[in-house]
Amino acid sequence: MKNRITSLFATTQKDILSVFYTAGFPNLQDTVTIAEALAASGADIIEIGIPFSDPVADGPTIQQSNKVALDNGMNVKLLLEQVATIRQKVNIPIILMGYLNPVVQYGVERFVVDAAKAGVDGLILPDMPLYEYEEQFQALFEKHNLCNTFLISPTTSEERIRRIDAATQGFIYAVAASSTTGAKSDFTGEQLAYLDKLHKMKQTNPFLIGFGISNRDTFDRAAAHGAGAIIGSAFINLLRASTNLPADIRQFIEGIKQPSRV
Repeated sequence: MKNRITSLFATTQKDILSVFYTAGFPNLQDTVTIAEALAASGADIIEIGIPFSDPVADGPTIQQSNKVALDNGMNVKLLLEQVATIRQKVNIPIILMGYLNPVVQYGVERFVVDAAKAGVDGLILPDMPLYEYEEQFQALFEKHNLCNTFLISPTTSEERIRRIDAATQGFIYAVAASSTTGAKSDFTGEQLAYLDKLHKMKQTNPFLIGFGISNRDTFDRAAAHGAGAIIGSAFINLLRASTNLPADIRQFIEGIKQPSRV
């Protein structure tokens, strides 16, 4: 079976919307409801966070969602069971994103096998060293048809970007700011210069832009410089306040994506 991520980017590299949320938040069983609503509302990629007790690279919004999810009883085994349930109705790409520690605790090979079996298309493990992936895990990922996505930032050297591009399947996650995650109101001139630089480098893989994407305007500006964008904190804020997840998610996604595509 073809990987859904590579299939998506083979057909389009414009205005792709990937949405991140934490598994088990705001309630333990909401993982499935949210994924189904995202797919029905027009999201292109679903990015599900693996809760971790010490998410140091994340801002307060995602940190708090991790704590709530863990307090609710979320764990890796249950998350994979939920992904298998999601796959019964959802056909768009599913990515699991998280810190390496829970994956190592579960067992990396076991995790890769079980994730692929559940219907996961790719992983984002930001604290996995590039050399470790190349030497120990790349063959394993490829054997089980899982894309691996690395992050780059404004401080990443051109040499490292080229190396990451060579080791990547699917897309590269271009962090728009050297800071913790969180919704911002707009891009700075420095950030726009960085995104222009990436565009001109013409990597083999497309890139999606994350960190600071919070509304239609920032999505459109990011999508003008890459294949699309990733929204996280702004979406989690919506989930926290929602009293009707399917309806509120549809309104949120259509407010970001649909007006720019008509």
